[in-house]
Amino acid sequence: MAKLYFKYGAMGSSKTAQALITKYNYEENDLRVWLIKPSADTRDGKQILRSRIGLEAQVEVIPPDMDVREQFRKTQEGCCDVIIVDECQFLTEEQIDQLREIVDDCDIPVMCFGLRTDFQTKLFPGSLRLMEIADTIQEIKTICDCGAKATVNARIDSSGHIITHGAQVVLGGNDSYIAMCHRCYIRGIREHRVIQLHGSK
Repeated sequence: MAKLYFKYGAMGSSKTAQALITKYNYEENDLRVWLIKPSADTRDGKQILRSRIGLEAQVEVIPPDMDVREQFRKTQEGCCDVIIVDECQFLTEEQIDQLREIVDDCDIPVMCFGLRTDFQTKLFPGSLRLMEIADTIQEIKTICDCGAKATVNARIDSSGHIITHGAQVVLGGNDSYIAMCHRCYIRGIREHRVIQLHGSK
């Protein structure tokens, strides 16, 4: 029986790489993959999904007004064995429900990879819905610079300080975000620490 999976992790936990490796593994077994991502993720171009370690693949972009169930029916039904979604936190709650329908009605597994929470430790709408209805929820772990498990996606300004207000969605990678444990995140805010981003000098 097919399941809806939610695999989440903080920034830098190799979510996209794992999504692409999962795609490769299915295809190695002659199974057909529908790889999709929300249109909010434009960092690597519209039709490209690229991981930080260099893996990449063509991807179909899903705008927020698209009915995913209907798109599946029109273009994928009968020729798809699994759906892999990257950056699933940017999907709408309705689109998560549509993926759930595909699992239940078509017996197609759906594997969603993404963030659980934003830079203010608030759940993204898509992630919240997945926490509510996914069959399997798995954390992809990464670590804070202190060695503890990272759970917070801290957004950093040009001066190296943690940002605590602003829009929920601001795209960026190592130039804007760092994964931290909650203790270091709170200390960084309280003490107005300058945070060294990975890859910066």
